[in-house]
Amino acid sequence: MIGKIFITRSGYDPKCGKHVKDPYLEGEPSLGACRPDVRKQLNVGDYIFTISGKVKGVDQFVLGGFEIARKIHAREALKEYPERQLHLLPDGQLTGNVVIDADGKKHPLDQHKDKTFERRLSNYIVGKNPIVLETDEEVQRGRAETMDVLQEIMKKKGKIPKDVITRFGTKLSEKQVLQLRDWLKGLKAG
Repeated sequence: MIGKIFITRSGYDPKCGKHVKDPYLEGEPSLGACRPDVRKQLNVGDYIFTISGKVKGVDQFVLGGFEIARKIHAREALKEYPERQLHLLPDGQLTGNVVIDADGKKHPLDQHKDKTFERRLSNYIVGKNPIVLETDEEVQRGRAETMDVLQEIMKKKGKIPKDVITRFGTKLSEKQVLQLRDWLKGLKAG
């Protein structure tokens, strides 16, 4: 077992910024269109952790993590999770992480370059055993503790997550996965 931790795009923070659409952390977690590099590198039994994006005036935090249960193609994901097909929320924000339309073509709301489309269709990750910071109290504690925990686990100093975890993510050993998972469970337990 190994893992990967990465920072989502600037501005994406479920409490103080934009809606986080990928990874999908509600219910059965998934990582769909974003980060094809991560989806290709990891296997069933590995873990994915995500850090909120940079938002002015608030500390970033580890949103949560989950174990990889299986990897499927976007066509299968659309059949199993039609509600995760790209669409707009009532406030106009984009949501969903299945980037194909009913015909298997690029969805009109997909904003990525056409040249990357095909490689983003394989390795749609379906997760299990999610540990997600959801309540205001959990998020507050996560914001307060994330930097100390990341520095301790990664054995690297920094002022913001990007100093410790590069924007493109950092590979985690089994020990680091277990440490992150245990910390998140502790926050959830109060």
